[in-house]
Amino acid sequence: MSEKRPDLPNRQSPFSEAFKEFIATDWAPYDSELPTALPATGHTPARRNAISAQFPGDRLVIPAGGLKVRSNDTDFRYRPHSAFAHLTGLGTDREPDAVLVLEPVDTDDTPSGGHRATLYFKPRAPRTDEEFYANARYGEMWVGQRESLAEMAALTDLEVAPIDQLADDLAKDVDSTRVRIVRGADEALTARLDALRTEHEVTVDEALDDALTVALSELRLRKDAFEVEQMRLACEKTAEGFAAVAADLPEAVRRGRGERWVEGVFGLYARHAGNAVGYDTIAASGDHANTLHWIRNDGELREGDLLLLDAGVELDTLYTADITRTLPVSGTFSDAQRKVYDAVLEAQEAAMAVCRPGVAFADVHKAAITVIANRLHEWGLLPVTPDVSLDKETGGHHRRWMVHGTSHHLGIDVHDCAQARTEHYREGTLEEGMIITVEPGIYFKSTDLLVPDELRGIGVRIEDDILITADGYENLSASLPRTADDVEAWLAPLLHDQPRLHDQRSGGADR
Repeated sequence: MSEKRPDLPNRQSPFSEAFKEFIATDWAPYDSELPTALPATGHTPARRNAISAQFPGDRLVIPAGGLKVRSNDTDFRYRPHSAFAHLTGLGTDREPDAVLVLEPVDTDDTPSGGHRATLYFKPRAPRTDEEFYANARYGEMWVGQRESLAEMAALTDLEVAPIDQLADDLAKDVDSTRVRIVRGADEALTARLDALRTEHEVTVDEALDDALTVALSELRLRKDAFEVEQMRLACEKTAEGFAAVAADLPEAVRRGRGERWVEGVFGLYARHAGNAVGYDTIAASGDHANTLHWIRNDGELREGDLLLLDAGVELDTLYTADITRTLPVSGTFSDAQRKVYDAVLEAQEAAMAVCRPGVAFADVHKAAITVIANRLHEWGLLPVTPDVSLDKETGGHHRRWMVHGTSHHLGIDVHDCAQARTEHYREGTLEEGMIITVEPGIYFKSTDLLVPDELRGIGVRIEDDILITADGYENLSASLPRTADDVEAWLAPLLHDQPRLHDQRSGGADR
């Protein structure tokens, strides 16, 4: 299931029998009190029931996924597959190699909608077991104390079983029970299941598996009450991170390679407030803002430039914000910067104004690009009229300066519900409980000869996280300023009056 690490015999030292006997002695007993349930645990049964109802009689296999090798015997930081996290409530770095199985049962025997849920995982080994001290992936001496079966059951309110039991349970009645698996979550487990099905002369139909993946993705299109509160909190913590970055902009300028400084400051807040950043932070200064996915973040911050900061805190539950603000590094927009900024803000306001149940998802983007096409035409940049540019068949000229879409779904993934069917996503309709971004932008590359000199190198994006409510929308990230005047007013005390992170660490300004 996890990737197998290469053998590294030069790193392995044998253990003597005396050591093995000694290492197992005189440890305090494990706490006998069971942990309280995870925050999401009370909300996961309804999610599992909804999936159960879509696939009656089928065995559903949802892996968490395994650890991924970064280099030799070191792994990337682990994050479970989003569908697994959504159905189990497990977040942070839980639980490598675990698998949730929804086993079809007689609906008269269970209230869960036709399936019995079992979480298979690797429980901690006894201290007398070599795994305790010798296994660098799972051993307590290496990665900390893992849960017992009883503890994991208490955390998730699920039936649990050791992962060693999974192979036998998957093989049971495999020739008469249709099995579906989330294929992309754990390639090794998927290959084992495919081999098992082939061995029993069961056709491997990837389309059946893909239907489960799609259903799990579409299950997250509308957020439940717990998810909405997590998203509010993620936006709140992200706003705090933005304020910390703003307060340290002078230091980012002074230090050099200021984009890295910005990334580091925000990353500190994300790791402290939650699990991590929800995606690689975009800290793009000057012309770098015109590279849409600029994550190299190795450039200078200079007085007079704009900083496009696109970042989000991912909470321990794995729900993430996704917010962008474009900030004048010196605290004040130039006339040219404000001109572009105000156009983007106008586009965002127009897009948010149409956000309500029953509106086509595509209409949000249409509202934004209509404004942008008109402004580009007013500035003499479009070679055609706005109407021609906005025509999908013959136009699109405005996309030279805003090539991306205006919105995507947001939640436990930054691009949530990405496997949903087109008719439910891009061609779908907004519904109460959906959370989407609204993020228009205008990007004038320094090398774009169609753009006047004073506008070249200016890139602006403004992005907020929008909850669709019964009669409209709620801007979950509204605590961060959006108008140019409000941004300048917000920056003023942060840039000049607040102690900065380096001051707090060193006890004063550097000398």
